[in-house]
Amino acid sequence: MANVYDKIKEKGITLPAPPPRGGVYTPVQEFGPNLLYCSGCGPDLGNGNTVLGKVGRDLTLEDGQKAAYNCMLNLLANLEAKLGDLNRIKKFVKVLAFVNCTDDFYQQPQVVNGGSNLIHDLFGDEKGLPARSAIATNALPGNIACEIEVLVEYE
Repeated sequence: MANVYDKIKEKGITLPAPPPRGGVYTPVQEFGPNLLYCSGCGPDLGNGNTVLGKVGRDLTLEDGQKAAYNCMLNLLANLEAKLGDLNRIKKFVKVLAFVNCTDDFYQQPQVVNGGSNLIHDLFGDEKGLPARSAIATNALPGNIACEIEVLVEYE
C-alpha cells in the first residue's frame, strides 16, 4: 500500500498548517464508527496565497481550480491534525463544494476538479474518488472563490 506522504513529497506539495476557525464550529467532527465530517474550508493557506472573487467575472476557470486545490490542502491539514496520519484515511466518501460564481458560469464541476484531482492523485481510485456535488453560489464568506467540505472513513 502506498504511503500518502511519499506521494505528497513526490509531487512537491507542502501541507499548510490547519486553518484558523472562521466561527463557532469544530473543524473535524467524528460521527459513527470511523467516520469524519470535515467543516468547509476555503482557499486561504495562511501565507497570503488565497483566491478571492467570483469565477466568471473576477476569476478564470483556472483561478477557480487553484481555489479548490487550496481548499483541499486545508482539508488535508485538518484531517492530519485530527488523525495524526493521513495514511489512516480508508476513503473519501463525499465531497461537497461551493463555487462563488456569476449566474452565467456553468463549469462548477471543472472548478471543483482542482481539489478532486489532488485527492485522487494522492490516494488513488480506491480511496480518492468520492461521491461529489459541485454547487454554484452567489457569494461565500470573505468573497472566497470556493469552499469545500468532505466526509471521510478512516481506520
